[in-house]
Amino acid sequence: MRNYSNIGLTVLRVGVSLLMMTHGYGKLERLLSGEEIQFMSFLGLSPTISLILTIIGEFVAPIFIIIGYKTKWASIPPIIAMAVAALIVHGDDPLAKKEMALLYLIAFITIGLLGPGKFSIDGRKS
Repeated sequence: MRNYSNIGLTVLRVGVSLLMMTHGYGKLERLLSGEEIQFMSFLGLSPTISLILTIIGEFVAPIFIIIGYKTKWASIPPIIAMAVAALIVHGDDPLAKKEMALLYLIAFITIGLLGPGKFSIDGRKS
């Protein structure tokens, strides 16, 4: 039965992270395009810094989560990015508009709490 838990954690970790990366990839392209950056300014940070932090949460950190390296730490940037998306960016929107960000938030919190499982770089160390 323990192997099923490890398989489940792997499916959750890889599946959610790959899907998250599809959102971050467009933002990464926007950053690298050289065009003027039009992105939400958050906590007094410039739009460029806000975009870079979002790319870390939506594209870079999920790579670490997919391979299962420092998974608990790597889950923090997507958790922050999705909390900001759900509660601030879409804070006044109806639930249907922020539902996806909330689902990602729940998934990455779960990954952060449970860890990567045995089928990961972190899992091989234990």
